[in-house]
Amino acid sequence: MAQERFPGWHGTTIIGVRKGGEVVIAGDGQVSLGQTVIKGTARKVRRLSSGGQDVVAGFAGSTADAFTLLERLEAKLEATPGQLARAAIELAKDWRTDKYLQKLEAMLIVTDGSDLLVITGAGDVLEPEHDVTAIGSGGNFALAAARAMMDSDMSAEEIARKAMGIAADICVYTNGNLTVETIRK
Repeated sequence: MAQERFPGWHGTTIIGVRKGGEVVIAGDGQVSLGQTVIKGTARKVRRLSSGGQDVVAGFAGSTADAFTLLERLEAKLEATPGQLARAAIELAKDWRTDKYLQKLEAMLIVTDGSDLLVITGAGDVLEPEHDVTAIGSGGNFALAAARAMMDSDMSAEEIARKAMGIAADICVYTNGNLTVETIRK
C-alpha cells in the first residue's frame, strides 16, 4: 500500500552496536525519492531525555511517521521512568492496535545503555542475540559487517562507523554522512 502511495521512497541505514560498556546507534543522512537524493544531511539518530533517563533512538522509514513514534515513545518513557523495555512494549502494543498508528511506516532502534531494542509496527520488540542490530535498506549489509567485526579489538563506535561505511558502499540509498550517538554504562 505504501509503495502505491509513495512509489520510489526508500529507507536508510541505522545500526546499533553494544560492546565494552557502551552502546552506539549510528545512522546515515540520505533521503531519496526514486533515483534522486533529496537530502544528504538528515539526522535520523536522536537523543531523547525523559524523566532523567537518557535514551538514544534511530529510525528508518517515513520521517513524519518516525517523529510521531518518537513522541509516543517519550510519553511512554515519562509514564514508566527507567524502564525502556516496558515503554517499548507499550509503544509496540499501541502501534499494532491503534488504527491511526497502524498506518505509520517506520522502524526504531532504541537504547538506554543497558537495553538495545528494535521496535516494529508489527508489534515486535526485539533484542539482538549478538549485540548488533540494524534496520533500513542497507541494514543487512551493516549488520553482516558489524557481526564480522565484533570479535576484533575495535570499540562499539569504531564497529558502527566501519559497518556503516561498508553499507554506504553497497546500498545506493545509504550515504557516509553519519550521525553517531553513544551511551556508556
